Amino acid sequence: MRMVDLIIKKRDGKELSNEEIKFWIDGYVNGDIPDYQSSAMAMAIFFKGMNKREIATLTDYMEHSGEVIDLSAISGIKVDKHSTGGVGDKTSLVLGPMVAACGGKLAKMSGRGLGHTGGTLDKLESIPHLSISKTKMEMVEQVNKIGLAIIGQTSSLVPADKKLYALRDVTGTVESIPLIAASVMSKKLASGTDAILLDVTVGEGAFMKNMDSARELARTMVDIGTHLKRDTVAVLSDMSEPLGRAVGNSLEVKEAIASLHGEGPEDLMELCYTSGSIMLVQAKVCKTLEEAREKLHKVIEDGSAFEKFCLMVEAQGGDVEYIRHPEKFEMSKYSIEIRSDVDGYVSELNALEIGESAMRLGAGRETLDDVIDMSAGIVLSKKVGDKVKKGDLLCIVYTNKEDVDSVLVDIKNAYKFSKEEVKALPVIREVIR
Repeated sequence: MRMVDLIIKKRDGKELSNEEIKFWIDGYVNGDIPDYQSSAMAMAIFFKGMNKREIATLTDYMEHSGEVIDLSAISGIKVDKHSTGGVGDKTSLVLGPMVAACGGKLAKMSGRGLGHTGGTLDKLESIPHLSISKTKMEMVEQVNKIGLAIIGQTSSLVPADKKLYALRDVTGTVESIPLIAASVMSKKLASGTDAILLDVTVGEGAFMKNMDSARELARTMVDIGTHLKRDTVAVLSDMSEPLGRAVGNSLEVKEAIASLHGEGPEDLMELCYTSGSIMLVQAKVCKTLEEAREKLHKVIEDGSAFEKFCLMVEAQGGDVEYIRHPEKFEMSKYSIEIRSDVDGYVSELNALEIGESAMRLGAGRETLDDVIDMSAGIVLSKKVGDKVKKGDLLCIVYTNKEDVDSVLVDIKNAYKFSKEEVKALPVIREVIR
């Protein structure tokens, strides 16, 4: 078997057999197939696509290209949640404790943020002394004890994806839906979970800008999970504007804490209630979505979800005093108010512009080596649909940088206004099973 023949075959729009896909992935991981041939294959897939079987097979061989985590020592059905990324997305910090407080088991391996999308690990690491490094045995013990762990991915997990992702990033093949779906699902499947809830974000602040492409990606990933015998459901959520009001690491942790106290923004909480209801049914903790939603509301009201978050932070070495007293988090040197110049209604709040501006303030990284300012970011006072008067506060900007005038202009320009009343899009756009 020769790699060049497989490239030609896919270039001509033909199906690759299971054996041919295995030959490619095994050869690429062990170094027998060079980058330039894998680049050519990725481009052929970009233009010609793959069918359901090919994508599931690719995912399966990528999953098994390295360590596959065995979580069978955790009692009950393990559920996991993955987001395709967005701005202000602190969902896991709220949803995880809620699900665990209801009796679900969530063993989550998460990633860092790059560009305008914040990473769950970075947000957690804004909590002093919290460690996201756990051995498999430590994670198993923690989930068995408190029902919840959110840790970093091990370096031995899915090496095929690490190599292929880096290659796609520099060859113009990132946007291939078969390759995106295989990348996401291979990591989730290798993490050992039994059931997967996918949050596929759609809009300006998301990777998928429109409903058609988001729906295609969601259906592809659900098909992969079904083919590989994992209970998989996808929620399509709106990311045309930031999720919640806080954008930035410790700022988002503080919003997550407020949410666990029942004071969360409506869009964030609706996403958590919808996603959590599905996860509790997947975990067979509840029989119906209605029963699950009622249970989730109860753990917010009685404080048990907040206490579960405290237990997770403590189990991972974090200083729980910061969770119980969020005013202890260090604040940026500068806080700058941005106010409206007009009367009307907010008709648009560009999530991408807000996310990129937060990154430039220090809240994100352009390269993996960049150091994040955990206190930097933006807290939004007005969002789409809100009525504003001239002089009203739109948002507060937090930064330790001195020369941010151009960033402030971009943040203000992210807001668009209308004289007519405007309704915000619902945060839940669609559910795909």
